[in-house]
Amino acid sequence: MNTAQPNEIVLLLSPDDKRYAVRLVPGQRLDTHHGFILHDAIIGQPFGTTINTQLGHAYLLLQPSTYDLVMHVKRISQIVYPKEIGYILLRMNIVPGARVVECGTGSGALTLALARFVRPTGRVYSYEERDDMLTLARKNLERAGVLDVVELKARDIRVGVDERDVDAFFLDVREPWLFLAQVHTALKGGGFFGSLVPTTNQVSEILQEMERLGGWADVEVVEILTRYYKPVAERLRPQDRMVAHTGYLIFARAVQRGMGESFRERGDDEQE
Repeated sequence: MNTAQPNEIVLLLSPDDKRYAVRLVPGQRLDTHHGFILHDAIIGQPFGTTINTQLGHAYLLLQPSTYDLVMHVKRISQIVYPKEIGYILLRMNIVPGARVVECGTGSGALTLALARFVRPTGRVYSYEERDDMLTLARKNLERAGVLDVVELKARDIRVGVDERDVDAFFLDVREPWLFLAQVHTALKGGGFFGSLVPTTNQVSEILQEMERLGGWADVEVVEILTRYYKPVAERLRPQDRMVAHTGYLIFARAVQRGMGESFRERGDDEQE
């Protein structure tokens, strides 16, 4: 039987759909707006069952998904959200065994997802120049149990990165176009590049620099919007709020200089 174990992160879902990701430590307790639950009362219980607070409110015990772990990282800056992370993982072919460089660790949300997907034989090399960010990211990644496949590096990447022939390289920095040459040097032939920026001006800067440098193909710019629905069969309708703009994603493949210089212009009347 699959049961909750000490030091494991579990998900507790409240009667009003609040989510708590908790690492189980004997002797500790979870305090909620419905009362508290002792960790000892959770340890050994099967997933898919309920645990009551001391006030009698039933909480559903579940194993957390990567989505839950990402959304529960402690943060001091904006994170890459699951709606972008999912597409990043697919678009950049993040698979077991992949070697991935990430620049701009931040709070470690994307790092966490990358690490879970490259396991067991892959590696994530994450660069961050702010010591406070790196300290927080290390704590988040340790809590999620993924530090075994992550190498954190405190460095300004203007001088480049240590790795070569990596499978994928993601930039989450303010001026990513300044580092395209370093990215190209680190990637293997045909390797995957990705970046996330909040404004169209930044997207234009990246595209212009790609055209100037050459060596990029299969370029894509995409924005991902998410609209949730109220899951009530009798009155199904969208939620009052939606997760709209959080950033623009840019993807490309590294190729030899002189190849892939002509970018396709995607017009409204283009037939796919």
